[in-house]
This record gives sequence, C-alpha cells and structure tokens, in this order.
Amino acid sequence: MSFTDITLKLLEGFKVSFLLFALTLVFSLPLGLIISFGSMSRFKPLSWFCRLVVWVIRGTPLMLQLFAVFYVPGLLFGVQLFSGENGRFTAALVAFVFNYACYFSEIFRGGIQGVPKGQYEAAQVLGMTARETFFTVVLMQVVKRILAPVSNEVITLVKDTSLARTIAVAEIFFVNEMEFLSRALIWPLFYIAVFFLIFVGALTLFFGWCEKKLSYYRV
Repeated sequence: MSFTDITLKLLEGFKVSFLLFALTLVFSLPLGLIISFGSMSRFKPLSWFCRLVVWVIRGTPLMLQLFAVFYVPGLLFGVQLFSGENGRFTAALVAFVFNYACYFSEIFRGGIQGVPKGQYEAAQVLGMTARETFFTVVLMQVVKRILAPVSNEVITLVKDTSLARTIAVAEIFFVNEMEFLSRALIWPLFYIAVFFLIFVGALTLFFGWCEKKLSYYRV
C-alpha cells in the first residue's frame, strides 16, 4: 500500500476518534456541572450520592468502565443494548461521558468553592439574586481558575479515545490493527503519533489563546 492509501485509511479511523472526542466534550461538560452542583447541594442524600458516583468512576479504570457499559447489561439482564458498529460507538460514548463528567465535576466544584466568600457577600449587599451573582460575579472567576485543569483533561481525552478499541470501536488504532498490523506493517503504528501530535498541538494553541484572553482578569 502507498503512503497516501495508508494516510487515508488512518484518517477514516481518526474521524471516529475525533467524533468520540467531540461528543464526549459536548455531553460531559454540562453533565459535570450538574454533578458538581449535586456534590455541593445542601440536600445531604443528593450530595452523598453524587460524591459516591464520582468516587467510583474516578477510582476505577476507564477501560473497565468501557467493558462494564458494553457487556454488563447483557450479562446481568440478558439485554444487548449495544449491537453493531454504531452500538459499540454508543457504548464507548456513554462510558467516556460519565468518566469525564466526574472528573470535570471536581474541577468545577473546586473552581466554584475557590471563589472568596466576600464576592458573594458583596453581591448580596448590591441586591443581586443568586442567579445574578453566579453569572455576573462568579462565573468569569471560575472560568479563569478552571481553564488550565480543564485543558489538561481535554488533552488527556484526545489520547484516551484510543481505549475505545478495546470494545472494537473503529477508531484509528483499531483501523491500524485490522488493516496494517495484520499485514505485518509496523511503521503506520508510529505514524499515528503524527495525527495526535497535530491535534494536541492545535488544542494547546487554542487554550493558550484562551488564557491570554482571560489574562486581564487576575484572581
């Protein structure tokens, strides 16, 4: 196979990796915010439940969670929720979303609780509601505080998409294994690094730009 053919094949797999990455962010960021609010809730059963979920998800490997989402419904209930190529992708997406939502929730919780109480008190003195206080006073401070740890998690997510191959999702590593390793072609495995380096480099530049945009706001 020519270099161009190999590149095009790997690009097909990388499209799946990118789609898994993008959809995970779309769903895990808002879900993480919801979980963080639940963890900080004054309703103790809700707070304890959210913290328990976060503890379990953060304390177990993502690979194990992929297997659990894909295989456990069939093993316990005899129901195959995820079948076919699309089903495998959906199972991977569910596992990734819950995993990263829990990590993001802790980042959000730390950012929100890190805002000095004086900021809230000042907003109350000005007669702001809780909603106005959060969106007008707190939000930009939280964004500034969490940008660096969130960017680290996002970059980690790019590389973690390779774990989806464990349940036969046709991402870039799985394509390489099926198309090239089976033919004893080794070098495409290392060529994959170029795809990830370019993508991670673009994300690094983007988050660096975001940090510069927020640098006027000191906390």
